[in-house]
Amino acid sequence: MFHIPNIRTLAAASFSAAILATGISAPAHAKDAIKIAVPAFLSGAAAGPFGVPARNGAEMVIDAINAGKLPEPYSAAGFAGAKAEAIFIDEAGGNAKQVPEYRNLVQKRDVDVIAGYISSGTCAALAPVIEELQRLTIFSTCGTPRIFEEAPRKYIFRSMAHATADSVAAAHYVRTMFPDSHSYTGINQNYAWGQDSWRDFDLTMQQLDSEAKPSEKTQFPKIFAGQYGSEISAMSLDKAEMVHSSFWGGDLESFISQANIRGLFKKKKAILTVGGTAAYRLGKKLPDGIILGARGPYGILVRDRDTALNTWFVTTYKDRYGTYPSGPSYQYAQAILTAKYGYDKAMKDNGGNFPDQDQVIAAIKGAKFESFSTTVDFALADGHQAITENVYGITKYDSENGEPGVTDVKFFPAECVMPPDGETSVEWIKGGMKGAKCN
Repeated sequence: MFHIPNIRTLAAASFSAAILATGISAPAHAKDAIKIAVPAFLSGAAAGPFGVPARNGAEMVIDAINAGKLPEPYSAAGFAGAKAEAIFIDEAGGNAKQVPEYRNLVQKRDVDVIAGYISSGTCAALAPVIEELQRLTIFSTCGTPRIFEEAPRKYIFRSMAHATADSVAAAHYVRTMFPDSHSYTGINQNYAWGQDSWRDFDLTMQQLDSEAKPSEKTQFPKIFAGQYGSEISAMSLDKAEMVHSSFWGGDLESFISQANIRGLFKKKKAILTVGGTAAYRLGKKLPDGIILGARGPYGILVRDRDTALNTWFVTTYKDRYGTYPSGPSYQYAQAILTAKYGYDKAMKDNGGNFPDQDQVIAAIKGAKFESFSTTVDFALADGHQAITENVYGITKYDSENGEPGVTDVKFFPAECVMPPDGETSVEWIKGGMKGAKCN
């Protein structure tokens, strides 16, 4: 079918031709749209606790950016003026599915940005593929420190701190709040995320506590196992005073339910580094007294933080979805905001012209900006790995308001819980965490 231009189109073309004839450069106009792919678990055991809240956070913020409804300093509509078409894809299915899916997003669907991913295993598998295909990708959540420790990356950014911050902050919290507790065991999923989380917590405890006593019978069940009766029995018999777990998704909720029935939380202090995702879903069923993390300053731990961005985020999310935002909601929203920051700054740096991918990458590299609940600082991995503060509290159901709550909330600076640039997590912790600024 032929396209017949209207009068306005012809006039615009004539104007452009006239400018070219006089040698005057015409101002560049923003693209009408960009495409942002948002992978998250939309099916399976991780969907309800993690993937759906993540998708909701991304969707809400993309809609607000398109409409120019974010608070300052992000109120300008669009990504460098372009509206974003969001393409939500299911992260379920493992690496055998996600690697070809990523190739399809880049080579066939020609997306401009990929922002998301929850699983550390998926991110580790995708990292070399991303560098091969050379498409801007912002990891929103996946925790393994190995992404940037194993190789430099040009096209990958991670917009939140990695797992080392969770474990180091947890150890600091224990030493601050429970100085007389020295022995601990753990139950963590048997893959990169669980292994790294336990390693970093154990190493940090031994650095901070001369009397630290790790159990020799720590548990590493298969991811998505679902049933933990034998592990709970073993930990109940263990003499350790505390139980550390980086469980997430359906595994976390199953473990909390099964351990609560068996009385494990009455016998031992539980440290749940990703426990914040379960708070609103479990409600009264979440036991009091759990040491709770949310993989950073997100979810229930920052719900009452009084800033314009956080107030907007919490209020808008609650009105739209009928519940408060959890950690994944914040984390995915933060990845989308990173893309907006990069596009807008790149356009400004480019004299108002719509930026290309390399210019957006240059704008994000080393950036520092305010997000919904914290400051994001791309301080590590040559400006590709963000650091943020970390936070823990203790669960206490709020009977007066009929909702979950936390007490004794403590924040730990980013420079306290993340290694300095150029050092791996293990080297830094084993070396006594030199340079850490915790006050």
